[in-house]
Amino acid sequence: MSQKGFQEKNARLWREVSQLLDIMDRGTPVTGGDTFPARYRQICQHLALARHRRFSSEVIEGLNRLSLRGHQHLYARRFRPFQRVGDFIGRDLPRAVRREWKLVVLAIALFFGTGAAADVAVHLKPDLAYTILGPGMVAQLEMMYDPSSDHFLRERASDSDLAMFGFYIRNNIGIGFRTFASGLLLGLGSIFFLVFNGVFMGGAAGHIDVVGYGSTFYSFVIGHGAFELTAIALAGASGLKLGTAVLAPGRRSRALALLEEGKRAVSIVYGFTGMLVIAAFLEAFWSSSTLVPATVKLIVGGVFWVLVIAYFAFAGRRGSAA
Repeated sequence: MSQKGFQEKNARLWREVSQLLDIMDRGTPVTGGDTFPARYRQICQHLALARHRRFSSEVIEGLNRLSLRGHQHLYARRFRPFQRVGDFIGRDLPRAVRREWKLVVLAIALFFGTGAAADVAVHLKPDLAYTILGPGMVAQLEMMYDPSSDHFLRERASDSDLAMFGFYIRNNIGIGFRTFASGLLLGLGSIFFLVFNGVFMGGAAGHIDVVGYGSTFYSFVIGHGAFELTAIALAGASGLKLGTAVLAPGRRSRALALLEEGKRAVSIVYGFTGMLVIAAFLEAFWSSSTLVPATVKLIVGGVFWVLVIAYFAFAGRRGSAA
């Protein structure tokens, strides 16, 4: 094909793409934007063909300008970090959790189930708390949640809040990652940490309730607990996923199965890490505040639990079929 025939055949497409790019440069919404990637690829093909056939510099430079402008718009639209974060939170994370619902249910049963059992056991036999927690921890918990204690009557300094925020992040994420990573031990490590933390949590809650400090305890833990306790259960579920890859790789090698299942679990790992950071923030700046009445903390904490459950149950369902 001659240069003249090449120009006559494609002039309309070049003109339409140029006009579309002019509109996009102004930031005005355009119709036909969904076909832009295909048009851009055609421009790139025409540029390559013009160079190969050594058409005039005027044709080559014109196509080169179009391809550069198109490249800027196409990849500027694709690189949207805030949109990617929004998509992850609003769609990818809840879908990933629902895909692994069996492991999530198992982790919840191991964690919250053993916690509830320990709570009931301590209510039935109060001395059992000393076996579960140890005398030192029992004394520490009583001092922390005694409503007559002096520290319930004054607010912490802001620098102390920041220090506690850092401590809670390190402690919470440490628990989460131990629960997750220990799943490599055939899943037994994740099971151990879920049961251990569940029994400890239930034993502590049961003892505090028995000694009559429940009002201070529950108003403190309910706010950040929605994020922290859910995150620990998700850490256990992602650890169990690693364990199933090691135990039952199918026709894959164990190394390949572990790699593939680990990639599928990474969304949940990002999710429970973010939730543990949120929990640390709430624990440092909200849960410990003496300026907020206990009733308000209980109401807000209840709302947090409803929102967390609703989020994982319903978020990201719209358009999932597509």
